[in-house]
Amino acid sequence: MKYVKEIGIIFGVSLAGEFLNSTLPLPVPAGVYGLFILLVCLMTGIVKLGQVESAGGWLLETMPLMFVPVSVGLMNSFGELKTVLVPFVAISFISTLVVMIITGLLSDLVIRKKNRKEETV
Repeated sequence: MKYVKEIGIIFGVSLAGEFLNSTLPLPVPAGVYGLFILLVCLMTGIVKLGQVESAGGWLLETMPLMFVPVSVGLMNSFGELKTVLVPFVAISFISTLVVMIITGLLSDLVIRKKNRKEETV
Protein backbone atom coordinates (compact mmCIF):
# COMPACT_ATOMS: atom_id res chain seq x y z
CA MET A 1 0.00 0.00 0.00
CA LYS A 2 2.98 2.27 0.66
CA TYR A 3 4.10 2.10 -2.96
CA VAL A 4 0.60 2.90 -4.21
CA LYS A 5 0.52 6.07 -2.10
CA GLU A 6 4.02 7.10 -3.22
CA ILE A 7 3.29 6.43 -6.88
CA GLY A 8 0.03 8.34 -6.47
CA ILE A 9 1.92 11.39 -5.20
CA ILE A 10 4.42 11.19 -8.06
CA PHE A 11 1.68 10.73 -10.66
CA GLY A 12 -0.32 13.57 -9.10
CA VAL A 13 2.66 15.89 -9.48
CA SER A 14 3.10 14.66 -13.05
CA LEU A 15 -0.58 15.37 -13.72
CA ALA A 16 -0.12 18.91 -12.38
CA GLY A 17 2.83 19.29 -14.77
CA GLU A 18 0.65 18.13 -17.66
CA PHE A 19 -2.00 20.64 -16.65
CA LEU A 20 0.54 23.49 -16.56
CA ASN A 21 1.90 22.39 -19.93
CA SER A 22 -1.54 22.54 -21.50
CA THR A 23 -2.51 25.88 -19.95
CA LEU A 24 0.69 27.95 -20.02
CA PRO A 25 1.92 29.16 -23.43
CA LEU A 26 5.57 28.37 -22.66
CA PRO A 27 7.71 25.86 -24.59
CA VAL A 28 8.43 23.79 -21.46
CA PRO A 29 7.79 20.03 -21.38
CA ALA A 30 5.25 18.74 -18.88
CA GLY A 31 7.89 16.59 -17.21
CA VAL A 32 10.00 19.66 -16.43
CA TYR A 33 6.99 21.36 -14.84
CA GLY A 34 6.40 18.22 -12.79
CA LEU A 35 10.02 18.07 -11.66
CA PHE A 36 9.94 21.69 -10.52
CA ILE A 37 6.62 21.18 -8.72
CA LEU A 38 8.05 18.16 -6.89
CA LEU A 39 11.25 20.07 -6.08
CA VAL A 40 9.25 22.96 -4.60
CA CYS A 41 7.04 20.54 -2.65
CA LEU A 42 10.10 18.78 -1.23
CA MET A 43 11.90 22.01 -0.37
CA THR A 44 8.87 23.53 1.35
CA GLY A 45 8.00 20.35 3.22
CA ILE A 46 4.62 19.89 1.55
CA VAL A 47 5.92 16.48 0.49
CA LYS A 48 8.46 14.75 2.71
CA LEU A 49 11.25 12.75 1.09
CA GLY A 50 10.07 9.60 2.86
CA GLN A 51 6.68 9.95 1.15
CA VAL A 52 8.17 9.40 -2.32
CA GLU A 53 11.62 7.88 -1.74
CA SER A 54 10.84 4.17 -2.16
CA ALA A 55 8.72 4.59 -5.30
CA GLY A 56 11.18 7.12 -6.72
CA GLY A 57 14.02 4.68 -6.16
CA TRP A 58 12.08 1.92 -7.86
CA LEU A 59 11.30 4.18 -10.83
CA LEU A 60 14.99 5.06 -11.14
CA GLU A 61 15.96 1.38 -11.00
CA THR A 62 13.52 0.47 -13.78
CA MET A 63 14.31 3.50 -15.95
CA PRO A 64 16.81 1.64 -18.19
CA LEU A 65 13.96 -0.62 -19.32
CA MET A 66 12.21 2.46 -20.72
CA PHE A 67 15.05 2.91 -23.22
CA VAL A 68 14.61 -0.54 -24.79
CA PRO A 69 11.73 0.48 -27.13
CA VAL A 70 13.63 3.60 -28.21
CA SER A 71 16.73 1.54 -28.96
CA VAL A 72 14.74 -0.97 -30.97
CA GLY A 73 13.11 1.88 -32.87
CA LEU A 74 16.52 3.33 -33.69
CA MET A 75 17.71 -0.06 -34.94
CA ASN A 76 14.61 -0.40 -37.12
CA SER A 77 15.18 3.12 -38.53
CA PHE A 78 18.89 2.66 -39.18
CA GLY A 79 18.39 2.93 -42.94
CA GLU A 80 16.98 6.43 -42.58
CA LEU A 81 19.56 7.37 -39.94
CA LYS A 82 22.58 6.42 -42.06
CA THR A 83 22.57 9.75 -43.88
CA VAL A 84 22.60 11.75 -40.63
CA LEU A 85 24.51 9.31 -38.41
CA VAL A 86 27.58 11.49 -37.79
CA PRO A 87 25.57 14.61 -36.80
CA PHE A 88 23.22 12.42 -34.75
CA VAL A 89 26.08 10.87 -32.77
CA ALA A 90 27.86 14.22 -32.40
CA ILE A 91 24.73 15.98 -31.11
CA SER A 92 24.01 13.10 -28.73
CA PHE A 93 27.57 13.16 -27.38
CA ILE A 94 27.76 16.95 -27.03
CA SER A 95 24.34 17.29 -25.40
CA THR A 96 25.13 14.47 -22.95
CA LEU A 97 28.44 16.12 -22.09
CA VAL A 98 26.78 19.52 -21.56
CA VAL A 99 24.08 18.00 -19.33
CA MET A 100 26.70 16.15 -17.27
CA ILE A 101 28.80 19.30 -16.80
CA ILE A 102 25.84 21.49 -15.84
CA THR A 103 24.49 18.84 -13.47
CA GLY A 104 27.88 18.47 -11.81
CA LEU A 105 28.31 22.23 -11.39
CA LEU A 106 24.81 22.66 -9.98
CA SER A 107 25.27 19.72 -7.61
CA ASP A 108 28.55 21.19 -6.42
CA LEU A 109 26.85 24.57 -5.88
CA VAL A 110 24.03 23.01 -3.86
CA ILE A 111 26.47 20.99 -1.72
CA ARG A 112 28.62 24.07 -1.03
CA LYS A 113 25.54 26.11 -0.13
CA LYS A 114 24.30 23.36 2.18
CA ASN A 115 27.72 23.11 3.88
CA ARG A 116 27.85 26.88 4.42
CA LYS A 117 24.35 26.79 5.88
CA GLU A 118 25.33 23.99 8.28
CA GLU A 119 28.46 25.89 9.39
CA THR A 120 26.42 28.95 10.34
CA VAL A 121 23.93 26.94 12.40
